[in-house]
Amino acid sequence: MLELANITLRRGPRELLRDVSLSIHPGQKVGVVGANGTGKTSLFSLVRGELEPDTGSVSLPRHWRIAWMAQEVPGLSQAAIDYVLDGDEDLRATEAALAEAEVAGDGVRLGELHAHLHAIDGYTARSRAARLLHGLGFSSAEENAPVAAFSGGWRMRLNLARTLMARAELLLLDEPTNHLDLDAVLRLQDWLAAYPGTLLLISHDRDFLDAVVDRVVHFQRGTLKLYPGNYSDFEVRYAEEKAQQQAAYEKQQKEVARIQRFVDRFRAQASKARQAQSRIKALERMQQVSAAHAEDPFQFGFPEPARLPTPLLGLKDLRAGYDSEPVLRKVSLELHPGDRIGLLGPNGAGKSTLIQVLAGRLQPQGGLRDPAQGLQVGYFAQHQVDHLDPEASPMLHLQRLDPEAQPQNLRDFLGGFGFRGDSALEPTAPLSGGEKARLALALLVYRRPNLLLMDEPTNHLDLEMRHALTLALQEFPGALVTVSHDRHLLRSVTDRLWLVDSGTVQAFDGDLEDYRRWLLERSEGPAEPAGPGQPAKDRDRRRAAAERRKELKPLRDEILRWEKEVDRLNRRKQELDQALANPGLYGDGEKDRLQELLQEQGQVDKALTEAEEAWLEASERLEASDG
Repeated sequence: MLELANITLRRGPRELLRDVSLSIHPGQKVGVVGANGTGKTSLFSLVRGELEPDTGSVSLPRHWRIAWMAQEVPGLSQAAIDYVLDGDEDLRATEAALAEAEVAGDGVRLGELHAHLHAIDGYTARSRAARLLHGLGFSSAEENAPVAAFSGGWRMRLNLARTLMARAELLLLDEPTNHLDLDAVLRLQDWLAAYPGTLLLISHDRDFLDAVVDRVVHFQRGTLKLYPGNYSDFEVRYAEEKAQQQAAYEKQQKEVARIQRFVDRFRAQASKARQAQSRIKALERMQQVSAAHAEDPFQFGFPEPARLPTPLLGLKDLRAGYDSEPVLRKVSLELHPGDRIGLLGPNGAGKSTLIQVLAGRLQPQGGLRDPAQGLQVGYFAQHQVDHLDPEASPMLHLQRLDPEAQPQNLRDFLGGFGFRGDSALEPTAPLSGGEKARLALALLVYRRPNLLLMDEPTNHLDLEMRHALTLALQEFPGALVTVSHDRHLLRSVTDRLWLVDSGTVQAFDGDLEDYRRWLLERSEGPAEPAGPGQPAKDRDRRRAAAERRKELKPLRDEILRWEKEVDRLNRRKQELDQALANPGLYGDGEKDRLQELLQEQGQVDKALTEAEEAWLEASERLEASDG
């Protein structure tokens, strides 16, 4: 097994880990989570032997081979599929030995090597590599294209495929879903779920973690703790621990206050001095329980747009694409305030093209783009971080948008995105990818858009920032159109799905699980060989499945509405609880306000109970219908 024993690790003046121990058994799939900068990537470097701990040791079985995904790919002339096949070192070594044996005319050696090649499935390696590339979005024609022909994001996909081809007992993956679309994420998820070895996976995608891992290691303030179960199980257990810790802290503080009052009262009295001294020593001996930190470093919301015209934007018979070949044909749609649209579709079908047309970044080849007067587009895509001024601070970026704004107001705004203190005044150049993405998002929010267009907004964002973005988007009053591989975000902030496929854009009658099934049917085709009447059977089956989804859609929509209502009421309940915990509310001058809050608390509690019951009833009806 992989074992860390009494590890302490410092990077410069920072202590990332302090006297931690961890054991991971063969076959376990472990999600590694924690805020950015806590040491997750350094843990991988320790395991690979690239870093030496300041104290302690790392051990793993001698026969274990380790595979990990490199973060850079050189511009090679080598074909993509050959680059991926190089990940299987045993295969390449066997092929090289075969070539030598053929030159030497060593028949016995040739027989042995061919037997070994058969044992390691070497004859199917090229087809396995091709399937991996296809699953990650590469076309058949691109398999033989040189590595140098691909952009940075696609080279990262090649690195991922090369890593998955490796024969390894231990697989280390650091944010493998960055640069992937939803289709590729679903395929990778299935591959990792079937992987027989030991897996350490750093990811901020909770649905991906839930589907793959059976353990979670949590980094927090120099410690590591291993939790059984997937990420959702971890969230529940961690929340319970924090609640217990907070209760213990509050109980201890009451005891500290009681002892301190005794000390303060009797310290000066000779008859009580000895007792006072004993209590002072008791205070010194008392083990301090730290308060449970909310760990919510990001808090922001979208300001009310200056205008909310309706419709905000329309497309009519639109054609769009690159060069002379349209990717989209005869697309007609309208966007209104309150629309929440998630775009689905295979890689290359035109999702990003549609976003760019809506944003006005790509001119139509035909048809009409009709923006409303007062349309204010907020467009977020990963390439926007490249347009940040590397020499300018986050503060200066904002001041350029609003030169008349008060500096303190700008600093308060940036604090909601994690830029506090000196970090708001330092140059952008050394910021991490996640920090730059946060800054680009802050600049977008500050412009007060009424139409949000977001192309993979969660790439490089950690779980805390994703949570803050989700909450902000839920309250956004304008229209939202997003492409994302983060299924939790899609479920939380969208209420309609559009399918971009074969040049068209149309409503998708179903949920993300239905889309997963649609992808499988599309890629695999009929399960049995096509024969007389088979295409008609497939059409009938698909038509019946579509009709079934259409029948159940109102019930799914009802469940979604109740889920959102429960979330809204829970948030309001927490706000009321915090307000009622304020001691100043119980003064004589606040009686009316206290009564108002208590009355609203009762109303919210009742409404929450009713909403939860309605959600449960609708869910049971859906389960019965599916059955």
